[in-house]
Amino acid sequence: MKSIRNDHEVARDLASEAGQLLLRLRARHGFDEPDVLRTLGDRTSHEFLFSAIGRLRPSDAVLSEEGADDPARLRARRVWIIDPLDGTREFAEAGRTDWAVHVALWENGDLVAGAVALPAQGSTVSTVDPPWLPEERPSNQRLRITASRTRPPAFTQRMATQLGAEVIPMGSAGAKICAVLLGIADIYVHAGGQYEWDSAAPVAVAQAAGLHASRIDGSPLRYNMADPLLPDVLVCRPELSGMLLASIRDGADLDSAGPHAGG
Repeated sequence: MKSIRNDHEVARDLASEAGQLLLRLRARHGFDEPDVLRTLGDRTSHEFLFSAIGRLRPSDAVLSEEGADDPARLRARRVWIIDPLDGTREFAEAGRTDWAVHVALWENGDLVAGAVALPAQGSTVSTVDPPWLPEERPSNQRLRITASRTRPPAFTQRMATQLGAEVIPMGSAGAKICAVLLGIADIYVHAGGQYEWDSAAPVAVAQAAGLHASRIDGSPLRYNMADPLLPDVLVCRPELSGMLLASIRDGADLDSAGPHAGG
C-alpha cells in the first residue's frame, strides 16, 4: 500500500510544482507576447515533469503532449500520462484561471493515480485525497454543463435546452472536470477532438471521487493505446449518467436521421 500511496503523492507534488513554475513564468514574462508565453509554458513544464518522473520513477514510461511518443510505452507496465499545460490559450490571457497541469499514472490497464493542479486558482485536486462528493444535489437546482469555450460539441446546447440546464464555457479540460468535482458544475461533456493527456489525470481524480466517467456512448475510457486520440468524454454525478447518455444518444439519432426523415 505504501508504494501506491507514494504514486499518488508523486502525481500531486509534481503537478503542483510544475504549476508554480508556470505561475512564475507568467509573472516574469507578462502577456505582451502570448504565442511566446504559450511556447515557453509548454516547454518549461514538460521539461520539468519529464525530468522529475525520470528521476523518481526511472523504470516507468511517459506519454506527454509535448514529448515524442515512444512506442516502448505500449509494452510498459506503468505509464505516466501528462499534459504539462492544459489550457495553453487561457494561460497566455491575463486574468484567466482556467488552465491546469495534468499528471496521471496508468498501470496494467487502469488509471491508478492522478492530480490536476489549478495554479492560478491556488489548488490541486488529486487521488491522495479526492474531493468529497455530496450524496445528493439539491433537487431544485438547475443543472450546469461545463463545455469548451472555443469548440463546444454541437449537441451541447440542444442537451441544455432539453434538460433546462445552464452551459458554462470554460478553457482547460482539467479545469472543467474539476468544476464538476468541486460542485461548480454537474456535467462535463466533450466531443470532437481530445487526446489521452487531456483527460487522464482529471478522470483519475473524478473516478476516485465517485463520479461517472465514460465515452459519450457509455463505453469505457481506455488509456495507453497505440493511437492516443480519445475524442470524447462525459463526466458527471453517477445518478445523472443514464439520463445524459440517453439524451446524447437521442440527439445522435436525430442528427443521423437528417432533415427528410419521417416522424
